Amino acid sequence: MRRSLTTLLLSAAIILGAIAAAGADGIRIKDMVRVEGARDNQLVGYGLLVGLDSTGDSAQVSFTNQAVRNLVTRLGTRPDVADQIKTKNTATVIITANLPPFVRPGDRIDVTVSSLGDARSLQGGVLLQAPLLAADGQVYAVAQGAVSIGGFAAAGAGAQVSKNHPTVGRIPGGALVEASVPTLIAPDNMLSLSLRYPDDAAAVAVAAAINEATPDTRQASFDQAAPDTRQASFAAVPRDAGTVLVSLPEPFRGRLTEFLAVIGQLTVTIDPPARVVINERTGTVVVGGPVTISPVAVAHGSLTVEVRTTAAVSQPPPLSGGETVVVPETAITVEEEAAALAPLRAATVDDLVRSLNALHATPRDLIAILQAIKQAGALHAELEVL
Repeated sequence: MRRSLTTLLLSAAIILGAIAAAGADGIRIKDMVRVEGARDNQLVGYGLLVGLDSTGDSAQVSFTNQAVRNLVTRLGTRPDVADQIKTKNTATVIITANLPPFVRPGDRIDVTVSSLGDARSLQGGVLLQAPLLAADGQVYAVAQGAVSIGGFAAAGAGAQVSKNHPTVGRIPGGALVEASVPTLIAPDNMLSLSLRYPDDAAAVAVAAAINEATPDTRQASFDQAAPDTRQASFAAVPRDAGTVLVSLPEPFRGRLTEFLAVIGQLTVTIDPPARVVINERTGTVVVGGPVTISPVAVAHGSLTVEVRTTAAVSQPPPLSGGETVVVPETAITVEEEAAALAPLRAATVDDLVRSLNALHATPRDLIAILQAIKQAGALHAELEVL
């Protein structure tokens, strides 16, 4: 046991030494990959929220009435009395949660509750005990507790005010885990790392970083590798753009957590893809990677069309027998800003930012300009519209 622990510490010292030599630049492997087999599982449930201040479901929501009657009848109330219960202080909700890997019975997880009926607000509500099921139909957690919506809603005669979204709330630690999900990681001492953003260069860089950091563990052969490298000695092999296979070193077999902690701190320098992401709904433009623009000339002017309608009263002459009528009068105004051709040429992201800023364009104008440059074949990057 002492020799095994000494070997483990020695291997860890070698790897940590390689980490220190790598420097602080780059991205940690733990931020780039996830371990295959360790994943979240989605849970969903149905429950009743009580204690609302007359902001719950109306009497027209039949399933809320039925759920309340079933609840109070199960708790001992006579059925004829249950039919007289009003539901203005109650709301039916759908409960959702993510069950993380490695949780155990007795742990707590956060849940989100969302109104299912026509409740105006869930403020001040308390969720009654509700089971949460996974896709296999089994109960893995039970939720209950006070709901926090992070806002409010209030209404009066002819006025209404609200903050945030009052019909969706959260219960921090509101679900008690009743069963854990079996997790299978590194079967046959073969660990599979999945890149969060698949990229060939990134997969090769991750494998190279692990191989350089574990020089004493290159004894594994990979059936999944290419035929010309199947008999080569590697500790890590990129199987494809999104997966890196790692053979557990002998000192770390049976100590997977320590191995993941060590390689997770390794840093990798990657070459991100050239990509421009635009969100036309919000006017957001994000430029990432080595985006370049070939020489191109751009002229962009904004066109504003304003249609204004006013109501005018047409009064007939006296004793004419006519009727007074309301006649709409419409006025249309068109304004177009003058625009001149501006040359654009960008070899780096900084050049691109300076060139676009020189146009004095708004974010929504930039979206139209970037789309036009891409259509002209001058934007050398992937253009993604959200």
